[in-house]
Amino acid sequence: MRDWSGQRVVVIGAARQGLALTRYLESHGARVTLTDRRSYEDLRAARQALSDLSVEWVLGDHPASLLQDADLLCPSGGVPLNLPLLTEAKRRGIPLSNDSQIFLEAAPCRVVGITGSAGKTTTTSLAGRIAEKSFSLPDKSSPYSGLWVGGNIGNPLISDLDRMHPGDLVVMELSSFQLELMTCSPQVAAVLNVTPNHLDRHGTMAAYIAAKARILAFQTPEDVAVLGFGDPVARSFQENTRAKIIFFGLEEPASGHMAVYLRGDEIVLRDDRREEALLSRREVNLPGEHNLLNVLAACALAYAANLPVETMRAGVTGFSGLPHRLEFIRSWGGADWYNDSIATAPERAMAAINSFERPIVLLAGGRDKDLPWEEFARLVIKQVDHLILFGEAAEKIVRSLDGISLNGYGDERRPYTIDRFDRLHQAVIAASKIVEKDDIVLLSPGGTSFDEFRDFEERGESFKKWVQELP
Repeated sequence: MRDWSGQRVVVIGAARQGLALTRYLESHGARVTLTDRRSYEDLRAARQALSDLSVEWVLGDHPASLLQDADLLCPSGGVPLNLPLLTEAKRRGIPLSNDSQIFLEAAPCRVVGITGSAGKTTTTSLAGRIAEKSFSLPDKSSPYSGLWVGGNIGNPLISDLDRMHPGDLVVMELSSFQLELMTCSPQVAAVLNVTPNHLDRHGTMAAYIAAKARILAFQTPEDVAVLGFGDPVARSFQENTRAKIIFFGLEEPASGHMAVYLRGDEIVLRDDRREEALLSRREVNLPGEHNLLNVLAACALAYAANLPVETMRAGVTGFSGLPHRLEFIRSWGGADWYNDSIATAPERAMAAINSFERPIVLLAGGRDKDLPWEEFARLVIKQVDHLILFGEAAEKIVRSLDGISLNGYGDERRPYTIDRFDRLHQAVIAASKIVEKDDIVLLSPGGTSFDEFRDFEERGESFKKWVQELP
């Protein structure tokens, strides 16, 4: 654990991660400068939250003078690493870190880290729920004394670091933004899948893959890597780690590999000693194949963390999902309405579409992240009856649809109707006018929310409100 006394640290970004890191560093004796391009007025609540600390605030810009006498720079997750201040810091040899890196360096207990292009929040929550069930076993046989769940979701774990004990377990979600700077790995690290995402930030798919791979790069032979067997990139990461490997997937991996997989209707665990049925697929209350994969991953992580097998069934059964992730809202107009606002990439929207076999009215759009939409367009043509587009990405999606050949799609090309609107509320009203009995109305945008909303959660909450208000 680093001695922060007298160290001058520049924290860039006064959002959730930056505020938590600032408080931690100050409490350990560091001299912190917190910088953000927003104004003093915009950050009134943030300044009030840290009013008991002697933080230096530099707002409105990131001047090079911040680097004078700086021992460390800590960009928050939303800060791109090509920021001129960071480029100059690297030129001067000033090291970079972030809240997740500092947390992992100092965590006194075992850490389970989870990343992936899709499903990491659900898998993190499921793994945490399984671990929580271990504390209620009749024989009190939990291997851990306490549990902490967070990271890229919920509370920044560095806020809880000083309260953690060696016998605890941490389950943390890690994004590619956080992983870009990492030079250490969790003892248990999972890569669920890697599909095109955040190319507006990383620039190339190769850079994005490299960021994801860093969660494994510093593991030891005593550690465990949990990899999605059905995802080619995640599976290839077995070459990136010295750790023991556990695969998970819908198909059984070749013999010799530890794995959690689907055999018929049973979820099966295989290690070097046995094969054991964990639970039935019918006990999973989450819709969609992608959610079944999340369950398989969570069980593999629980096994890697030495959690008792009986907690896996207890943790999975009764779990019906998280807000904004294929969240059922209501039945209206004979249709079932679902909120999947978390789908901020075309691949995630495709997973949602594939979760249903009934006619779909799809609301898609938002802001594009420089991602390819061609595969999304092919799936829409095959499976979506009515497409309602909204936001900045609408034109790009239409171009992708226009570029798809009809060959192989039969005589009648879906979607039967395509509508375009500037705002999501207009799309909701349009959907209400065309729904029929047994339809699925699905908000699964494929783009981010930033053209209209603060984040995907605000978008999802607005969507739910408007659907509930339908007369």
